[in-house]
Amino acid sequence: MSTVFAKRFEGKVGIVTGAGSGIGRATIIRFIEEGGIAVGIDIVPERLADLENELTSKGLSVKTVAGDLMADSTIDAALAAAGPRVDVLINNAGIMDDFVPIDELDDELWDRVIGVNVTSVMKLSRAIVKLMLKAGKGSIVTIASAASFKSGIAGSAYVSSKHAVTGLVKSMATLYGPKGIRSNAVA
Repeated sequence: MSTVFAKRFEGKVGIVTGAGSGIGRATIIRFIEEGGIAVGIDIVPERLADLENELTSKGLSVKTVAGDLMADSTIDAALAAAGPRVDVLINNAGIMDDFVPIDELDDELWDRVIGVNVTSVMKLSRAIVKLMLKAGKGSIVTIASAASFKSGIAGSAYVSSKHAVTGLVKSMATLYGPKGIRSNAVA
């Protein structure tokens, strides 16, 4: 870790979804290594246990919530774990659709992809924005995809979901930027 950023997040409280693997795991580890206090959410409890073990071996700690982001109880548990303030939200959790074209797409897959990739982002962001408005500041970073801008990268449900995520991020940026809350997408 660069010493330039060694304490960049000191005292900041963050929530990271999809924290058990991939981008989410790397993000939450870096956030904590740079002094942040973090809550990691993932649907797979074993991944969170592995994350906790890794951080503990480095003398660091993380709060974790295992659950489905579509469930209000998971969002409530994350808010309770974070405490009264959240400075940073990283909406990272997402799922693919196995490149299923629309003529083969069933309602169950559509609902699941849209639910995880869009609705859960909206629900958690909505809860966090309320806290950030009270503080007058905050940062929401949502992991998008190249599929947010073009097709041919995945199936119909995934491409649609990532287009929707980009629209949601733009809406939040427009509405809450003037109130001190940044909203950005990383593709």
